[in-house]
Amino acid sequence: MKPKWSKIILLLAIVLLAYVFFAFDLQQYLTLTHLKSRQQAFENYYANNRALTMGAYMALYIAVTALSLPGATVMTLAGGALFGVWAGLLLVSFASTIGATLAFLVSRFLLRDYVQNKFGDKLKAVNESFRKDGPFYLFTLRLIPVFPFFIINLVMGLTPIRAVMFYIVSQVGMLPGTFVYVNAGTQLAKIESLKGILSFELLLSFALLGIFPLAAKKLVVFIKTRQVLANYPRPQKFDYNLVVIGAGSAGLVTAYIAAAVKAKVALIEKHKMGGDCLNTGCIPSKALLRSAKMLSYARRSAEFGFRRGEIEFDFADVMERVQRIIKKVEPHDSVERYTKLGVDCIQGAAMITSPYTVEVNDKVITTRNIVVATGARPFVPPIAGLDKINYLTSDNVWQLRKLPGRLVVLGGGPIGCELSQAFARLGAQVSQVEMAPRILLREDEEISELVKNKFEQEGVRVLTNHRAKEVRVDGDQKTLICDHNGEDVSVEFDEILVAVGRVAHTKGFGLEELGVAIERNGTIETDEFLRTNYPNIFCAGDVAGPYQFTHTAAHQAWYASVNALFGRFKTFRADYRVIPWATYTDPEVARVGLNEQEAKETNTDYEVTTYGIDDLDRAIADSEDHGLVKVLTKPGTDKILGVTIVGTHASDIIAEYILAMKNGLGLNKILGTIHIYPTLAEANKFAAGQWKKAHAPEKLLGWVERYHAWMRG
Repeated sequence: MKPKWSKIILLLAIVLLAYVFFAFDLQQYLTLTHLKSRQQAFENYYANNRALTMGAYMALYIAVTALSLPGATVMTLAGGALFGVWAGLLLVSFASTIGATLAFLVSRFLLRDYVQNKFGDKLKAVNESFRKDGPFYLFTLRLIPVFPFFIINLVMGLTPIRAVMFYIVSQVGMLPGTFVYVNAGTQLAKIESLKGILSFELLLSFALLGIFPLAAKKLVVFIKTRQVLANYPRPQKFDYNLVVIGAGSAGLVTAYIAAAVKAKVALIEKHKMGGDCLNTGCIPSKALLRSAKMLSYARRSAEFGFRRGEIEFDFADVMERVQRIIKKVEPHDSVERYTKLGVDCIQGAAMITSPYTVEVNDKVITTRNIVVATGARPFVPPIAGLDKINYLTSDNVWQLRKLPGRLVVLGGGPIGCELSQAFARLGAQVSQVEMAPRILLREDEEISELVKNKFEQEGVRVLTNHRAKEVRVDGDQKTLICDHNGEDVSVEFDEILVAVGRVAHTKGFGLEELGVAIERNGTIETDEFLRTNYPNIFCAGDVAGPYQFTHTAAHQAWYASVNALFGRFKTFRADYRVIPWATYTDPEVARVGLNEQEAKETNTDYEVTTYGIDDLDRAIADSEDHGLVKVLTKPGTDKILGVTIVGTHASDIIAEYILAMKNGLGLNKILGTIHIYPTLAEANKFAAGQWKKAHAPEKLLGWVERYHAWMRG
């Protein structure tokens, strides 16, 4: 039987049983008045039929609890009146727990998928909390009788807590309350109302008992914190509220926020303010890409109505422009600016000597909290012979002033792709080597293929399924040996650029000596609040992962700074629900949320809507009519699960989808928004229109067509 029909049949059965219960007024038999009037008859029957009475009692109790019907309290009293304290406690304890678990399972079977699918993105934090601390929450609720147990059963069925754990915790947690009611049942004749059973003092006792497991957990955390810090003397006074190590994106934003809330903060940087993004990453690479794009426009001059387009240039001048761009952006991240903001900027190599002290320039400064924002560096794989040549990385490629005649780029990720295209456009013969089956492996296959085709049109030799084995040097001749399907392939080069990923900076400044936990992938291990295993040492940015983007580093910096400064009052879990990124090739590839590849890997149901930018008026006018907008939505709804845009200015166009996903807006809202004509941003509206067309109410439109025909006579 299909799950859908199973749910319908189960729901109808429950509704029918509930209808019978109320329609025939069966509730009258589960009242205190009826129980007291029939007590003697029940006792006489029990004396002659012990096993049958116990079995029937448990079955009825289980049914009432499982169906969430009123009367469980009276039945608990009946258990005490009929069977005495200990036998009644045993029967009620097991019957109530079995019934509660059945109600839990029914709720889970009927409703959890619907609730999680509809509100899953909003429930991620709740789900994670229940995976970790669900038993504590459930135990607390079971011990406080002011919460109706049937509601707890149904709500818990919607959470990730395991059924076995639910049963065990419920059995233990309901035991004190069960004892009170069963014991009261032994004095049934003296009970005038159900309200009289629980006094204020008893309710308060239960409440305190319910809070105990959560308080115990807090105590354990407190003890662990004291143990971690026990070996380090705590200064009586601190020089700073916060010391930030690293002045890249994460460090700068952390220091900015701390200064903005009037904390005393020091920012320590060993090299240059601005970190990789300003000096060797985002800014120089985008400057180089822009220059290279001017050359590509010249080569396409005929598309724009020009007979000839020629540009004379010197590669050294292009690289000097890159440096001028860096200098122009530098004031945004300068010592002068941050000093005016109230940050003490210190140039030097930091050494964390304890959770409270940092040594820099032979001076020890004390601090209540530390934020590690040391970033990452290019990863260089152990390729035989590579160490015998002066290879390039994204760190030192900006020192080039002579264009390589033949350039090998190792890596098919975003950095490798961007630099491959840039150098090819500047005139180098580029061979891009990637060991995976395709470049841009995180994107959908057709997206990777689209970019690869563009590269090959521009002269890039894309070598996928090629694993770099060895670098050979014979005089002036340098050759990369690759393994391709078991055969050696030789690729000659003048320069080789290694762009196969980045590795976090975690060594050389005291983390090893302190024993700060490191993940297997090399990043610092943190909890959801960006704390390390030391409660006052936090981290943000590339060194923390899981995303190595400038904008996510800044995003994490808010959580690290606020949790470090105000964590004793309130902590905030880092929110990674809507993380966008872009690869600045031409065409650009921008994405937010899921793509098809990830949806399939996570077994997420989705629908795909694709709009071809070749149909967009502004793109046609700009001779940039290529690319697409690909939107994944939740089946049957306009809820956006993810978007990939390929095309010119994709990184700008996607901002509308980022806003929509962050604020829970669907495609109908985008379709109903006025977009200026003619703009590239209209692609978003047309994609939403494609979705709407595919979900048009055909039957209703058929009736509307008949109506219009009737109106015409």
